[in-house]
Amino acid sequence: MRKLARADRPLHDLATRLLTVAERGLPRMLLPDGTGFVFTRAARATGDRTGARPWSLEQRGTSLRYAAITALGARFLPADRQRAVLGGRTAEEFTGLLIERLPGVRNLGDAALVAWAAAETRHPKLSDALDRVTALDPPGRPHYTVEAAWVLSALAAARGTLDVEDRLTAARDRLLRARIDGGPLFPHATGPGLNPWYRAHIGCFADQTYPLQALARAHATGHDPEALAAADACATRVCSLQGDGGQWWWHYDARRGTVVEGYPVYSVHQHAMAPTALLDLAEAGGTDFAEPIRRGLRWMTEVPELARAGAAEPMILDDLGVTWRKVHRGDPKKAVRAARGLTTRVLPGLRLGPLDAVFRPTAVDRECRPYEFGWMLFAWLGALHDTDDGEANGS
Repeated sequence: MRKLARADRPLHDLATRLLTVAERGLPRMLLPDGTGFVFTRAARATGDRTGARPWSLEQRGTSLRYAAITALGARFLPADRQRAVLGGRTAEEFTGLLIERLPGVRNLGDAALVAWAAAETRHPKLSDALDRVTALDPPGRPHYTVEAAWVLSALAAARGTLDVEDRLTAARDRLLRARIDGGPLFPHATGPGLNPWYRAHIGCFADQTYPLQALARAHATGHDPEALAAADACATRVCSLQGDGGQWWWHYDARRGTVVEGYPVYSVHQHAMAPTALLDLAEAGGTDFAEPIRRGLRWMTEVPELARAGAAEPMILDDLGVTWRKVHRGDPKKAVRAARGLTTRVLPGLRLGPLDAVFRPTAVDRECRPYEFGWMLFAWLGALHDTDDGEANGS
């Protein structure tokens, strides 16, 4: 945060503003009993066309993984502000509630995130959390890349507390092998069987940020130059493909290292996920991608897609404690993604340019999810925490 203030004071103020929005919005996403978080707060039309906002926000669903991500970010807050965000509990206490639910968890990603939170909060039941991850992760089974990356991040965080070296090496090797022909980008799954053949070459933005973050953290906790080099190569390619308006694009061809489909542009990518991964990479000794981080953050207020269309709707609503989820094309059933995914499988590089003219990215998804704020706290407060530690140690 201090580096951001020196480089671009208005963007530092924007990051500070977003952190305030996060702390304002997260308590409104708590379940009534304070033991977890909803899946989303989404706008619902009220039918009132006379007001400035002909919609209201409603809570929908629940999410264990979003609760774990929120705990990962909230742990950087002072204890009293942790309690304000987490229903009267500290991040460690809240993580304990999530660990109690692990015996019934069947999803590897959910379990990995809870274990990661347990490691970062130094919860005494970390070993139990990791045992559940191991039970859900038998050798040789393919998994979605994002979930495999969270396993590695959890193990890297646990490294100083438990002996996890064998499991960590297997998780690290799985990610590195997932790349197609050793390219810099990651597909959506670590092996065949989870995706249809015509989409096996595609990886989304999350499929890039979470592995590069996990590999950087594996190096930071255990000196792994190969992992760091892979993380750096992934970040370098994704940053080279960043849009002129700072956009972090949605889908990539992992074989060729190119963009398949740019939209939607997600707010969480701009203000949280890209900064989280790239700041962790720099902290681990990799390339400093400060300028792409700043360009991505700037998108939150400039939103060139809406500006070109003459739409004045902001993506940040301070009073409601939300950032709108994405700007998208409004194409039915994500038709542009499907068309480009299929055609690039057969003819790499084919863009189907007329689709851009038919489906313009001018629609706003009025929805906000807890994990967006959890990663925001993780990125920006985590960076401040690392800076404070470095200055305290004379670095």
